[in-house]
Amino acid sequence: MADTPTTPRTYPHGVPSWIDLETPDVDAALGFYGDLFGWRFTEMLPPGAPERYVVASLDGTDATTVAAVATPSAGLDGEVAWHTYVAVDDVDAAAARVTELGGFVSSGPEDVGPPGEPVGRMARIVDPQGAPSRLVQAGTRPGAQAVNGPNTWNFSNLTTPDIDAALRFYGPLLGWEHDDELGAGMARVPGYGDHLARTFDPDIYERQHGAPPGFADVAAGILRGEGPAHWSVSFSVADRDAAVAAAQRSGATVLATQDTEWSKEATLRDPFGAELVLSQFDPPEWFLEAEGRAPEA
Repeated sequence: MADTPTTPRTYPHGVPSWIDLETPDVDAALGFYGDLFGWRFTEMLPPGAPERYVVASLDGTDATTVAAVATPSAGLDGEVAWHTYVAVDDVDAAAARVTELGGFVSSGPEDVGPPGEPVGRMARIVDPQGAPSRLVQAGTRPGAQAVNGPNTWNFSNLTTPDIDAALRFYGPLLGWEHDDELGAGMARVPGYGDHLARTFDPDIYERQHGAPPGFADVAAGILRGEGPAHWSVSFSVADRDAAVAAAQRSGATVLATQDTEWSKEATLRDPFGAELVLSQFDPPEWFLEAEGRAPEA
C-alpha cells in the first residue's frame, strides 16, 4: 500500500514536495504512465487554456495525488524531463537567496494553478553547477499525498560532480546537511523526522529503530557523478523486472539496471525522452527477520 495519510501530507522547508513531467505530447504521456503505474488523471486548467497541467493520482482523489504531466511553459527551453519541486517557506525570499549563492532564477516567482485558486507560488531555478529544479511555496495543495508505495514517487536525487560545492548552495538555501554516518548519498533536513512524527507518521521512530541518528531527517539524495549536475526522480514499484518489461512494451528504453543491498533499480528513458528510475524495495534477509517477516521464496 502507498503511504496515504488521512490528514494532508505537508512538507517543511527544504524537503522535495512535488514532481512533474513536462512534455509536448501530454496525451501520449498520460497513456504511457497510466498503463505503467495505473494512474488516474485530472485536468487542472480550464478548457482552452494555452497550456495543460494534468494531476496524476492512484484513485482519482486529492488524497492520493502522485505527480503531474504538463506542457512545457511558454518561453522556456522545452526540455522533456521530470522536474523536482522543493518546499520553501517563502519563495520570494528563497529566490533572492538563490542569486546571492551563485545560482540564477530562470522564471518566477509566480502564482501557479487555476485562476483565483493558486495551488502554490513557484520559481524555477538553476544551481551554480547547472542543475535545474523548482522552489514551491504551498498554496491550496501542499504537495504529493501518495508516496513511497508501489507506483508512487519515492525519492529525488541530485547528482553532482562536487558534493561540497553543491552543499555550499543547498545548505544555506534549503537547510540541507550531509552526515557521513548516514552513508553516501543522503541529504537531511534537521527536524524533518520530528515533523513526520507530529503529523502523519507517528510511528516513524519505532519503525526505524536501530537506524543511524538523523536517518528520519533524510529528505533527498545527493550523489557524486560525472557529467553535468542534474536531478533525477525515482518511482517505487512492486516488481522491477515486470515494470521494466511493461515500460519496454510501451516504447521505453532501459539505460541501466542495478541491484543494491536494499533495492533493485532500473534507469529508463520514456518514449518522449524523459529519464526516470524504477526502484523495488528488496532488503536483505537479516532486515526482514528483524522486522518479523519471512523472506520471499
